[in-house]
Amino acid sequence: MQRFATRRGICGTGVQRWRRCLSQLAQKTEENEVYVPKIPSFDYSPPAYKGPTAEEILRKRKDCLSPSMFTFYKKPLNVVHGKMQYLFDENGRRYLDAFGGIATVCCGHCHPDVVKAIVDQTNQLQHSTILYLNHAITDFADALASKLPGDLKVVFFTNSGTEANELAMMMARLYTGCHDIISLRNAYHGNAAGTMGATAQSNWKFNVVQSGVHHAVNPDPYRGIFGSDGEKYAKDIEDLIQFGTSGHVAGFISEAIQGVGGIVELAAGYLPAAYSSVKKAGGLCISDEVQAGFGRTGSHFWGFESHGVVPDIVTMAKGIGNGIPLGAVVTTPKIAEVLTRRSYFNTFGGNPVCTAAGLAVLKVIKREKLQENAHVVGSYLKDRLCALKDKHEIIGDVRGSGMMLGVELVTDRHLKTPAKTEILHVMDQMKDMGVLIGKGGFFGNVFRITPPLCFTKDDA
Repeated sequence: MQRFATRRGICGTGVQRWRRCLSQLAQKTEENEVYVPKIPSFDYSPPAYKGPTAEEILRKRKDCLSPSMFTFYKKPLNVVHGKMQYLFDENGRRYLDAFGGIATVCCGHCHPDVVKAIVDQTNQLQHSTILYLNHAITDFADALASKLPGDLKVVFFTNSGTEANELAMMMARLYTGCHDIISLRNAYHGNAAGTMGATAQSNWKFNVVQSGVHHAVNPDPYRGIFGSDGEKYAKDIEDLIQFGTSGHVAGFISEAIQGVGGIVELAAGYLPAAYSSVKKAGGLCISDEVQAGFGRTGSHFWGFESHGVVPDIVTMAKGIGNGIPLGAVVTTPKIAEVLTRRSYFNTFGGNPVCTAAGLAVLKVIKREKLQENAHVVGSYLKDRLCALKDKHEIIGDVRGSGMMLGVELVTDRHLKTPAKTEILHVMDQMKDMGVLIGKGGFFGNVFRITPPLCFTKDDA
């Protein structure tokens, strides 16, 4: 190499630079030869896409849509078609969807039974009003209530999870005559007036009036001050009631597994103790099942069931309609009566197309045993992720249940320093390999793995 370099007129630092280039080239060659698992075969080809390119859409988006909207990836993905657990871009390339539209697509993209229910109902009646009778809303309400325990029998339909949580909090305040509500730090319950108050991450909160919400210490087994001791965390609920309120509260709202907060499982024993303290103070217990509900956690249909508690109010959205804008609040007949004190109305809540889709979703989950699949495949995937943790120091924690899993990346396991930059790099690499996952957590360093419940072991 030296002789060749001399003949070519390269010497001194030029030779060193040339050597570095050769070394980098060899390294890149080795990297390219690293085994990359192939996406499982899938007997389906999407129709040819004839719409605008990603660049054209991005340009229009910047001109016409809110600047608050952000995208994943250095080069945003133009998703034009979906089928079950797969998505397709403008060039027809197939991607494994391990994010499910933020834990929303439960049956699979464009599931034929759900699509048929939507089309059939649209052809019959797209919208009227709940001031008239229509069987779509009552059929779904009856089927949905049958999936809940105890006296949770009355359903009020909304358009989103934020709206469902807003309504639940208002009902708790009306029923108890108290204003104070307890939420958890790191929680996310929506971005409207009341739910932004219950949300406890500065990333998602604007400087507007948010009154009457107290945030308890988060029972986080990984980063929390008491480790996995749920009852010690629950003591903070008692302290908040005694020192931050009149001694009486309207309610307590929590997710069974914090989604936006980074797939954080609540420490064992926490919810029973917390519910007990809240009920002693006259409050109602609200379970936010927007992300954990509809069999996603695998072991149970609802996230709260794994904690051995029965809430007074349950809120839900996302998986309820497989992507259709739909949410719901389910409570007891006695609590539901509070809405009769005044006129409370929702133009689109209970829309026949949305509720027809919701009923189809329930039928698909049952017939195709998607909850069981979430448990089996989710447990398998979690085991594989734990094996990666044993192999790679950058993985600080693997957690979650069923098809609601989190992988937290850290640059220092002892200090638990968030790997904010590294996670973006890995996400982009995974997208290039054909795998889409989400991210979350307060520091933005947690992979959120929430695929459609039809995910297979081969996909995992």
